[in-house]
Amino acid sequence: MSEDPRRRGLGRGLSALFAEETQEAAPGPAGEAARSQRNVPIEQLHPGRFQPRQYFDEESLASLVDSIRAQGILQPLLVRKHPDIADAYEIVAGERRWRAAQAAQLHEVPVIVRELADREMLEVALVENVQRQDLSPLEEAEGYRRLLEEFHHTQEDLARVVGKSRVHITNTMRLLGLPPPVRQMLEDGRLTAGHARALLMAEDSSTLAEEVVRRGLNVRQTERLAKMAKEKAVSTAEQAPAAAKLADTAALERELTQLLGLKVSIAFDGQGGALTVHYRTLEQLDDVLRRLSNAPPPRPGGMA
Repeated sequence: MSEDPRRRGLGRGLSALFAEETQEAAPGPAGEAARSQRNVPIEQLHPGRFQPRQYFDEESLASLVDSIRAQGILQPLLVRKHPDIADAYEIVAGERRWRAAQAAQLHEVPVIVRELADREMLEVALVENVQRQDLSPLEEAEGYRRLLEEFHHTQEDLARVVGKSRVHITNTMRLLGLPPPVRQMLEDGRLTAGHARALLMAEDSSTLAEEVVRRGLNVRQTERLAKMAKEKAVSTAEQAPAAAKLADTAALERELTQLLGLKVSIAFDGQGGALTVHYRTLEQLDDVLRRLSNAPPPRPGGMA
């Protein structure tokens, strides 16, 4: 059984889908021509339910609006027939262009219609988005994660599909391990992806991130700050057992002092040590010896 050419197109990225459409647009059966490029009223288009992009930069969108007003839409939107709305289309790739076209007050836009199942649509949308330069680092990381986990790509295959290095994909996905406060700083632009990757090595990355923003540190300075914080944490962890032993020793000194009625001090050298009982008179020493031997106290006027 031969492989579906549409499925192969997904593996090669979004450009392959448009390349196939160019071939299918050539004169031929009516069914082939029906899938070629056409213009449709803008109100017949609806955002894709599987859109990975969560944030549309207003400044970048305004720049695209100006470009569309001057030159029109240079690349058609990729759509499929809407599964729930008659005479309507669902956007697979190109929602940003659709939003800009509305702002530019266009009445219709060029589209390419494809027959895609939900799973195929999601994969195409993910691949299309992670290839974009204006995607936020976290949106890019989430796109990689879904492509790897839901579509079982290897990192090597994914690198070829999206035109990125495997190291870039690995480092970007590590950003998903950041705590929510740091992710928010990255999302709103207070931190760059370089800052965020440097903070991954720190335990208290949220506190360090606030310091980085407050001091306006660059990536190299952030790396040094995170390294110092990590070294301090390791040193503190190594000192913790010794501190715990000192606390235990002090508690034991108090217990022995109460038991013997005399001051007791313990010198601990890590493995062994010395126990010192401080007394002022021989009677005190005799009392300690008696307590240790469980001998009864002497009777008044008699012998011990």
